[in-house]
Amino acid sequence: MEITFIQGLLLSIAAMIFGIDFWLESFFIFRPLIVSTITGLILGDVKLGLTTGALTELAFAGLTPAGGTQPPNPILAGVMCTVIAYTTNVDGQAALGLCLPFSFLMQYVVLFCYSSFSFFMGVCDNAAENGDTKKIAQMNLLMTGIVALLYGVVVFACTFLAQDAMSALVNHMPEFLTHGLTVAGGILPAIGFGMLLNVMMKPKYIPYFIAGFLAVCFIDMKNLLPVALMGAAFALFDFFNAKQRQEEIKEAVKNLKVDGGDDHVGI
Repeated sequence: MEITFIQGLLLSIAAMIFGIDFWLESFFIFRPLIVSTITGLILGDVKLGLTTGALTELAFAGLTPAGGTQPPNPILAGVMCTVIAYTTNVDGQAALGLCLPFSFLMQYVVLFCYSSFSFFMGVCDNAAENGDTKKIAQMNLLMTGIVALLYGVVVFACTFLAQDAMSALVNHMPEFLTHGLTVAGGILPAIGFGMLLNVMMKPKYIPYFIAGFLAVCFIDMKNLLPVALMGAAFALFDFFNAKQRQEEIKEAVKNLKVDGGDDHVGI
């Protein structure tokens, strides 16, 4: 299926909003699950957006910016995974493998912004010395606007202008290459989830991990909603227990202050 000019324009505008959010890291609507779902909504296939978004989210779950480092861009991955699956009729796993070059492209564009924006820092330093808050605000708005514009241009070029070339490339791929991309796309979510566990896994969470593993692998369920609800129950249980322990510690400290010691405490 082809993407119309209006759809390409709407995708570009949505990418600008996602790009600003990714730049500021404020509402986290730049995550692939949300990006792909909205992309599917624009293209008229929400189910496809949810499917590709879930795959892409798992693949990018452990990839987060740290300091000056920049991981492959989750916005372009979310948009292009859905767009490729929509325009070329490949499955979500193959689309996930095919969307990675676009993600790498935007990664380098953002890194270019990081480097080039360093030239504006002298202006901001002078404004800070003079107490010119208006100038600092203008510079921040200018740089954020440049980033948003770049997202819009790249997404419009990739989704609308290059769709014929992209479809021709995918349709002329040999079967073994398409199959390899499908296999790679199936492995990527496991790698992303493994990277996330490498950061978050603590000994006290191992029982929850085992419970979820057993529920998914050995209980016949039509979807993962029961496991998600079980995870939410575990999270609430841990949250309220931790809160109760904090209250008990505060009460114990309060009692020590009231009833503690006599006048001859010390050496």
